[in-house]
Amino acid sequence: MNTEEEILFEVTGAIGLVTLNRPKALNALTHEMCLALKAKLEEWEADAKVKAVLVEGAGDRAFCAGGDIVKLYNEGRSGGDYPYNFYRDEYLLNLAVRHFTKPYIALMDGIVMGGGVGVSVHGSHRIATERTLFAMPESGIGLFPDVGGTYFLPRCPGESGMYLGLTGARLTADDSIFIGIADAYVESEKLAALKEALISATYSENIHREIDEIVFKFSTHPGDAPIVERLNQIGRHFRQASVAAIVESLRGDPDPWCAKTAEALLSKSPTSMKLTFEQLRRGAKLDFDDCMRLEFRMVNRVIQGVDFYEGTRAVVIDKDQSPKWNPATLEEVSDAEIEAYFAPLPNGELF
Repeated sequence: MNTEEEILFEVTGAIGLVTLNRPKALNALTHEMCLALKAKLEEWEADAKVKAVLVEGAGDRAFCAGGDIVKLYNEGRSGGDYPYNFYRDEYLLNLAVRHFTKPYIALMDGIVMGGGVGVSVHGSHRIATERTLFAMPESGIGLFPDVGGTYFLPRCPGESGMYLGLTGARLTADDSIFIGIADAYVESEKLAALKEALISATYSENIHREIDEIVFKFSTHPGDAPIVERLNQIGRHFRQASVAAIVESLRGDPDPWCAKTAEALLSKSPTSMKLTFEQLRRGAKLDFDDCMRLEFRMVNRVIQGVDFYEGTRAVVIDKDQSPKWNPATLEEVSDAEIEAYFAPLPNGELF
């Protein structure tokens, strides 16, 4: 499949339409798709005829389930440059979305995970549906919540961002809107009509407000967010000073949910757990661009390590769900090892 088929571009009315077109792969991003979308955003930014961009996923299962992790695994194991090039250009795409000055409308219908978060959450208009399933599950494969997670997770209410980053917990539309990673709820059966309304509208200079008004006409209240009931509990446990302290705090709570959450943390890469914890603490004090620079430093070290490939093998390739992490425990991962992930890159930063 060539790039033109993997990602589709069209200008209809005043709207630049983007379709992530790998439905059998849940619209997972390839390197070529990242390059193509970034180039098209730059083109449309300069095109006065294009007033806004709308991004959607092909099929009804996923907006985008992440990056093409199988190719990253295979290429990384063979020692090629593909992982380095992929993450560099994916992160530059995330920056392009964040700094796109025109309305960027993401129809977050279906699975929105990993790389899919990076091409939706940083846009100006994030639309969730009853099929939205959001997660940042990277710590489960020996990675960390990237694509801008360093920035947006610490800015979620209370300690919910730390909870999501460490556990990879999945959220539906109501929770996604509550924590600030989606803006509106539109039933999936109304998306086609919303899209048509956006295309057929005549826009003035107040296009952001006008798109707000169009989206509002199609939106409804998604219902109460279940995560609200857990916020105090999440805050009490996930505000601790280390991952080990979080686990200890959870284990001291008689609620079965806490025991289950503690076990979930201990099942993941100890290096990823400590790395994510420190990443999000630092991200709370950084602007978006510096967060992306930090992530590029981190991912350069991760793709040279072992846990990312072992986690991908266990979860995605062999699917035995039994990764052999190295180091195997939190205690074996030193603070100095974690600090090294954040050091400046000798061969140049992201930008």
